Amino acid sequence: MLRDVTTAHTGPAVSGRTLRRLEQASGGLASSSVAMMAERFPWFRRLSADQRAGVLLVTQAGVSNFVAWLSKPTETIPLTAEAFRNAPRDLARRVSLRQTVEMVRVAIEVFEQRLPLLAADDEERRLLTEGILKFGREIAFAAALVYASAAESRGAWDARLEALVVDGVVRGEVDDALISRSSALGWDAELAVTVLVGTPPPENHSEPLAGIRRAATRLGRSVLLGVQGPRLVALLSGPREPAMERLAKAFGPGPVVIGPTAANLAAAHTSARDALQGLRAVIGRPAAPRPVYADDLLPERTLAGDPAARAELVERVVEPLVAAGGELHRTLTNYLDGGGALEPCARALFVHANTVRYRLRRVREVTGFDPTVPRDALVLRIALVLGRLNPE
Repeated sequence: MLRDVTTAHTGPAVSGRTLRRLEQASGGLASSSVAMMAERFPWFRRLSADQRAGVLLVTQAGVSNFVAWLSKPTETIPLTAEAFRNAPRDLARRVSLRQTVEMVRVAIEVFEQRLPLLAADDEERRLLTEGILKFGREIAFAAALVYASAAESRGAWDARLEALVVDGVVRGEVDDALISRSSALGWDAELAVTVLVGTPPPENHSEPLAGIRRAATRLGRSVLLGVQGPRLVALLSGPREPAMERLAKAFGPGPVVIGPTAANLAAAHTSARDALQGLRAVIGRPAAPRPVYADDLLPERTLAGDPAARAELVERVVEPLVAAGGELHRTLTNYLDGGGALEPCARALFVHANTVRYRLRRVREVTGFDPTVPRDALVLRIALVLGRLNPE
């Protein structure tokens, strides 16, 4: 709740007769102020009639508050906060803080010109002049507080909306409502999406998520963030690329896993699913780079029970080997079962060692994994086991 802005007025009071004249002149003062705003500011002339009427309402309330303040010089009188609250809701969205300050300046200028003329004597004229200066300062502060409160509320609402979008993607519940929420956050639902998961920055960090947002901005990407207990989920627009390593540096300690790029927000669940399964399984690969791609953790994910990784290994390794003919599959099996020794494999197959080398190169071309590289050999070995377990 926005606190009422208050001030105190001490010293000789303005006479009741002068206060009545001020009250009677309040409508004319407000109308003159609005007329001068329309004359000076082109943007004010573009406001709708309802919005200009809202400005008139705020100005009249300001005059009433000023008169009430003058009538009780020894008391503290709430100022302008309520006047701003009573303005049409769309007025604050249409008029910026800078424009509000410009309007306040014009209104105070009109007050300075007109109000002293209503004083009964020089002493009251001095009191009115000093009061206008103090009151104008308080009005400006009140406007700033109202806009700051609105910005805080908007920020809190956006954070909740952002968390809902990220949670919907993680759970695979991307419907029209979620697409609408993402659009309210400025996200283009048709952009490609890459999901990163890791740990959030420490709570004692001065700006826990600001570093990730800045890194995304430097990459020219949009980002949506959601902290879900011990994990941080980031939806990044666009395809994955090596430059994402800079984004991973802004995460908390521990591994950061990057999912595959999805075509759009509606399909982003697959990227989130693979990234989260990778984060669960990465403990099985202590030497994994940071960040690490989810599809570079296929063996660990398969052993951890991830059906998507299992299906991907069969699709990427077993099916291409079967389609290429039995010799590649048989050569790879003998090579791996023989501990990766070339000559024993050639003898077991009754072929020349160069034939084995050729077939292993063909395995690399067909599957994308090199049997002579230890890490790739592990992937191929697990894929062959899956092929035996599911021969169909």
